[in-house]
Amino acid sequence: MKFTEEHEWLRVEDDLIVVGITEHAAEQLGDVVFVEMPEEGIEVAKDDEVVVIESVKAASDILAPLDGEIVEVNSPLADDPGKVNEDPTGDAWFFKMKVEDMSVLDDLMDEAAYQKFIG
Repeated sequence: MKFTEEHEWLRVEDDLIVVGITEHAAEQLGDVVFVEMPEEGIEVAKDDEVVVIESVKAASDILAPLDGEIVEVNSPLADDPGKVNEDPTGDAWFFKMKVEDMSVLDDLMDEAAYQKFIG
């Protein structure tokens, strides 16, 4: 897995990148009560607002970590937003994206660097 400074994790599955938020981010948000997903098939640029999350504490935007196309969204999260708190790095992924060049992942943090970042 790779990590961003915005507390997102990225995992490669075949030729797609799966994106979610870290346990640290889920803990900081508190109980998630609403998730608004992007539409499948849209092109996004790095740092575009893609997902809206509302918790009992605040509303937050999940940004596109890379340029690419959203090819699949985890629509069950809209009906069960609490899953973000229960399993943020597993079943509670937000979207899968296709990118032109997978080497862009090399610029992101690995787990050790992320742990140091949040330390």
